[in-house]
Parts: sequence; C-alpha cells; structure tokens
Amino acid sequence: MKAIAIENPGKEYRLVVADIPTPQPKTGEVLIKVSAAGLNHADMAQGAGRYPPPPGAPDTLGMEASGEVAEVGTGVTNYKVGDKVCALMGGGGYAEYAIASEKCLLPVPKSVSLIHAAALPEVHFTVWTNLMDAARLQPGESVLIHGGTSGIGTAAIQLCVARGHKTFSTAASAEKCAVIEKIGGQAINYKEQDFVEIVKKETGDKGVDVILDMVGGDYIQRNMSAAAIWGRIVNIAYMSGMQASVNFAPMLMKRLSLLATTLRARSNDEKGAIRDALLKNVWPLIDTGKIKPIVDQTFPLADAQKAHARMASSGHIGKILLTM
Repeated sequence: MKAIAIENPGKEYRLVVADIPTPQPKTGEVLIKVSAAGLNHADMAQGAGRYPPPPGAPDTLGMEASGEVAEVGTGVTNYKVGDKVCALMGGGGYAEYAIASEKCLLPVPKSVSLIHAAALPEVHFTVWTNLMDAARLQPGESVLIHGGTSGIGTAAIQLCVARGHKTFSTAASAEKCAVIEKIGGQAINYKEQDFVEIVKKETGDKGVDVILDMVGGDYIQRNMSAAAIWGRIVNIAYMSGMQASVNFAPMLMKRLSLLATTLRARSNDEKGAIRDALLKNVWPLIDTGKIKPIVDQTFPLADAQKAHARMASSGHIGKILLTM
C-alpha cells in the first residue's frame, strides 16, 4: 500500500510516498480503508525527531483517520466491514490502510462527510479529557481557550458554547478573531489586547474558572493572573517554551490547580473511556450540527510535505487533512 515515509528525520525532514505492507488487524482491532487523515503538531515533532511513536505504534505518521472498515479482527463486535468510521490511533494514518483499536473507533456523524470526519477524533478526545476529566469543568463556569483557531481550539470553543459556558479565546489576527466570534466565543486579539485584562473586566474581576493552554512560556504566569479562585489551568503543549520564571504566590493565594496531560501514549482502555463519553455527550451535538469540524484545507497524500508546511506557517484555521 502507499504510505508516507520520513526521510532525513530532523529539522529538514522530508515526507515521501513509499510502498509498505498493508497491516493486518489483531484481536480487537479493525483495518480501515482510509479516506482522509488529520494533521497534528505531534506529526511535525515526530518528523523532526523529537516525538517518537509509543511502543507498538507504527512509525508511519498520522494519529487520526476516517474511512470504511475493510476488515475486522477477532473479538470485534460493534463494527463490520463497510461501516463508515473515524478513529484515534497511535500512528499509521498517513496511508491507504490503517489499524485502529475498536475502543478508539467512532461512527461518522450524520452531519459530517467521510472526508471531514478525519478532523474529529484527536481534537475531541483531547478537548473532552482535558476540560471535563482533568479540569472538571462544571455547569455555569467560564473558560479561556488559547489558540482558538487551531483544530483543538475550534472544537473546544464549540463544545463549551454548546454546553452553555462563557467562553473567551485568543487569536493573532482579525480574521481569526472573526472565526472565534462566529462559533460563539468572545475573541481576544493577543497582538493588540491583554487577555488577562479582558477576562478580568468581563468577569467582574473574578477571572475564569478553567484555562486550556497550548502556549506555555510567559503564559504560565499570565494564566495564573487570569484564573479565578479555585481555577484550573491545563497545559496540553508548550509551543512558546517549557521553561519560565514563575511566581507561585498567585497559585497559593487563589488555590489554583496546574495540570498537564498528553493523550497519545495512554492505553486503549483509557482512550476507550473517553470514546464512550464522546459518544454519549459530544456525538449527538455533532449529529445535529451544533458542533462542526472546521477544516482549513485538504491536500492529496503525495503533498504531505506541503500540508506540513501549511501547518508550520500557523496561518491555518481549523484542521488540515490529507486525502487518499
């Protein structure tokens, strides 16, 4: 089968089409004939040699894909050949066929095309486990989402708005802020505005209850200033740096929780619990169109390098997809 291979891993990595064996599903797994695969920053980090796949995962890039079930392994009970699905996986999505655990499989929602369904798994697994499991977001609480026009950001905003939360979100341009406003968030242009001042003003100096951050760096301290008493701050990445000089007095005085999580290396049982929560709480919202995948651009598989360049430019809004 055709798949994307990494040549010259490192800063100048190259993505090329290669012929590799078609994988075979083991017990509890399905083989997916891939229609599209979603890009993630972790793919770029893996290409650069900074983020190897977890043990047992394929070296091929791609942590999410959509398509049709082509074959089922023993023990698979809820899916059959021909079913239209999307899936979270440890790797292997940048290929004509990919393996996924049944525990990480989701049906394609009624309101979403098979191609655009590839934009759903990673963002919604990530958003749910961080906002609901880690941060324990409660009804009536307010939220600040950094990186609001990323795939994760657009999914997080829509979920919070659909569940009735006052939602603030940061972005770097008027165009991106307009997208945030369109999907129901209150946009903050961080190039022109101080998000700490905005959220304090808009919440009567209380601050926000939950912050989802993928920036890190000096945002670590500023998030503490923007958080309410008993606030929870969750980091899912540190794109502006993992090191910072931090005054922890606000954490003590406000009784804050600082949290950080990753998803890729979790067991299929852990991911399966998140999948079950998504099926119950999020997929009905997608089925009815209250939450929609925001897709920036699609590229054919052979143009994977161009797709990565698009992501590296930070000009995208929503997800970038590869199509087979």
